[in-house]
Formats: sequence, structure tokens, C-alpha cells
Amino acid sequence: MKISVVQTAALVLLIIGSLLSGCTAGDFFEGKKKDGRVIFVEKIADGDSIEAVIGGAREQIRLIGIDAPELAQRPWGKKAKKYLEELVAASGWELGIEYDVERRDKYNRVLAYLWTRNGRLINEEMLRKGLAVLFTFPPNAKYVDRLRAVQVIARENKIGIWGKSGLRELPSEFRKEHPRP
Repeated sequence: MKISVVQTAALVLLIIGSLLSGCTAGDFFEGKKKDGRVIFVEKIADGDSIEAVIGGAREQIRLIGIDAPELAQRPWGKKAKKYLEELVAASGWELGIEYDVERRDKYNRVLAYLWTRNGRLINEEMLRKGLAVLFTFPPNAKYVDRLRAVQVIARENKIGIWGKSGLRELPSEFRKEHPRP
């Protein structure tokens, strides 16, 4: 398989972003349970939201930088939720949590980057599998270059929602046409 210039550039950005971020799974799982950097997931709401216990309190958490299809956007909403559940389950329902500048959205959900025990950034993995789209709101843009690079690769390779039978409308457009009561 021949790699395009765009794919090469995206990969280089991804590697640089990873090196600059300096985050590893060890940052979260070596003695970090007490300071709230490790959370215990109780429920997967959809492809970009979970419920978890943070410091003894149950919180709704929205993954920063991504927008997964709504559950009603079949089959992609359910596929995104299922994959997020697989990632969380593989990490023993215990994840590292990292915040950006703003910690809550207008719905009072916690905004976060979530990390598996083996150092995978879940927000990024959802884009890599083509199960979400890049969705950023500055100032929460710490990993935007890294996330964008992964989406470019998924899109060029027609993975998930970018494939032949992919998503017909972006989740944000779907929500405008189908507002929640």
C-alpha cells in the first residue's frame, strides 16, 4: 500500500504531538487514584459520553475533541457506543482522566481526555476507527493536531463513517434537525 503525502504529514504530526504531550499510562496509574486522575466508569452513554466516579462523586463525562454519531444515527451511533465500551472494558473499567482549560461544558458535564491502562488516548482511538469526527471548542484544544492527524488517515482510508456506507450527516447537523426534548 502506497502512503500519500497527506498521510505521511499526518503521521509526522501525530508522532510530534505524542512526544510533546509527554503523557503515558504511568502518569495516571502509578499512585494517581487518590488525586482523582483515575476514574471508575459505571456506564457508557454513547460514543462520546460516559458516567464515572471521580473522587467519590458520580459525573457525566464528555470526551474532548470528538463528536460521535447519535444513537439514532443507525448503525453508526450504536457502533461508536459499542467500541467505546470495548475500550473501557479492556482497561478494566478504570481510566486515566486528563483535563484541558475548561473543565465543564454548558450542560455541566466534565470535559476530559480519557486514557486506557496501556496508554491509549480513547478520544483519539474513536477517530482512528472512524467512529467519531473531530469536534473542538477552544480553549480545549490540547491534542487538536494529534486528533486531526488521525482523522485525516481514517478519512483517506475510508474507515468507519468515512467508508462507502458511511455516515450521511455529521452528528452536529443531526442534532439540529432532531433536537432533544
